[in-house]
Amino acid sequence: MQFLQNNIYKFFAVALIFFITNGNAYAQNDTSRRQTIEITSSYKPELRNTVKINLYASPITADTSRPRLAYNIPPQNLFFTYQPISLKPLALDIDTALQLGDRNQLKVGIGSFTTPYVAGAFSFGDGKKNLLNVYGNYISSRGKIDNQDFSEISVKGDGSIFTAKNEIYANAGFAQHEYYQYGYNHSKYSFAKADIRRSYQDLSAGIGLRNTAVNDLNFIYDPHLELHAFSRENKATETTLILNLPAEKKFSESVSIKINATGNFDKYEQKQTGLQVTNNLFELAPEFVFYSDRFTFHGGVTPAWNNNDVNLLPNIYAEVQLQKNILMVQAGWIGNYIANSFRTLSGENPYMQDPTFLNNTKEVQYYGGIKATVGKHFNFNARAAFINYNDVPLFINDNVDGKSFYIKNESRIDNFQIHGDLNFINQDKFTLTTALDLNTYTGLLDNSKAWELIPLKLTGSLRWNAFKQVLIKGDLFAFSGAKALLSDGSEKTLKGGTDLSAGAEFKITKRFSAWLDFDNLLNSKYERWNNYPVYGLQVIGGVLIHF
Repeated sequence: MQFLQNNIYKFFAVALIFFITNGNAYAQNDTSRRQTIEITSSYKPELRNTVKINLYASPITADTSRPRLAYNIPPQNLFFTYQPISLKPLALDIDTALQLGDRNQLKVGIGSFTTPYVAGAFSFGDGKKNLLNVYGNYISSRGKIDNQDFSEISVKGDGSIFTAKNEIYANAGFAQHEYYQYGYNHSKYSFAKADIRRSYQDLSAGIGLRNTAVNDLNFIYDPHLELHAFSRENKATETTLILNLPAEKKFSESVSIKINATGNFDKYEQKQTGLQVTNNLFELAPEFVFYSDRFTFHGGVTPAWNNNDVNLLPNIYAEVQLQKNILMVQAGWIGNYIANSFRTLSGENPYMQDPTFLNNTKEVQYYGGIKATVGKHFNFNARAAFINYNDVPLFINDNVDGKSFYIKNESRIDNFQIHGDLNFINQDKFTLTTALDLNTYTGLLDNSKAWELIPLKLTGSLRWNAFKQVLIKGDLFAFSGAKALLSDGSEKTLKGGTDLSAGAEFKITKRFSAWLDFDNLLNSKYERWNNYPVYGLQVIGGVLIHF
């Protein structure tokens, strides 16, 4: 209140002085003596502005810094010829036909030992709804030794029909292999070609179904069956039905249950003697599978029905990574049966006599080893195993002229095996692979030696795209000599052999290429089977056509 009174007194004082001075100015009317009075007040009343938050729609400043993303990518040892490309929007092509490029090829050539060669591969279908591939080849040779002749012809077709989630596939084929039993003393014996001819025909067909997309149950299946009608000049026939029913149920990315039922039902008959042999094998293999980044485990048992014999086989193996993507330890205890038939045995030794019995081979092995990856391109595998075999077929020279082999069963063989393989792969430019197998056969019960089984084997392969138009290749097969039982009952150790082959392919144009192969460069006259030396150095060349 006192503050207000003081200000009112000041206001009236100022007004009184104003009127007095103003009245004197008009009365005197003397501008030369005008006076000015300035009054300064320390107080100035004012209203404060209302405080308000203002929102401005300004864009966020872009972060142009490039993040550093650290990926743990394992060494890539598999490289494919196709590479990913960027996707660019293009106008829709009026022609909607699938362009698959050059899908057919024909390879023809001729070489030493009167060797014509023809091979072809043809593809039909759009690759999305259906696909059919047809293959065929023919080759024959005539050696320097009488009746050292050979010929092979085969035709096969594979087809598939694709649905939204499944693929139905089927195949059919015919193959004929013709050999002559030339492994006799030519100065002592003479045979007509018809008497020593071994011509094998195989008519086959198969069908299967597999899912190509994950279903609601996360279930993977691939049942398929195969039928073979095999014969030797209508003198011995064999019918084989092969059944495979694999399935897998995945409970997660780490856990799954697998089961595989396999059957091999074989009926063999000799027309002249009326001999009939039935050889049936059925296996059921359930297993539990666990996957992780560092550990993989497979565990199960395999009940097997081998004719009238029932066995329970182990199926346990695991892999542990000691150093991620570099070093892995593997170990296992596994067992299985090897189905033996007239078709499979003649494929191994075409100079054999028609069998009088058939047994399936039981195999149980304990193994351990390591796998390693060095750098981006090199990896190797080394393993040692103790293997026990039951009912192994051994080939022994007949005791008349030695030109054929009869089968003798060995009820037990123990084998300490050392296996190693390594490869170096640099995309599709350079590939080098090699493998070594050392077998030590002991503990035989029915034979003194493991006749005609190879103790040591070394294989190798080289593929090198030296230039854009040039492919260079090489193959190696070397082995130590096996033990052989001769027709007079004596034993013999066969000489080892080294078969080195080399070849090249030269691209002339987009559709034409020239090729040249050299087989057995060292001209080694080794014998894989006793009394049967190979041809030696052979040269063959021709052209390859793409269309």
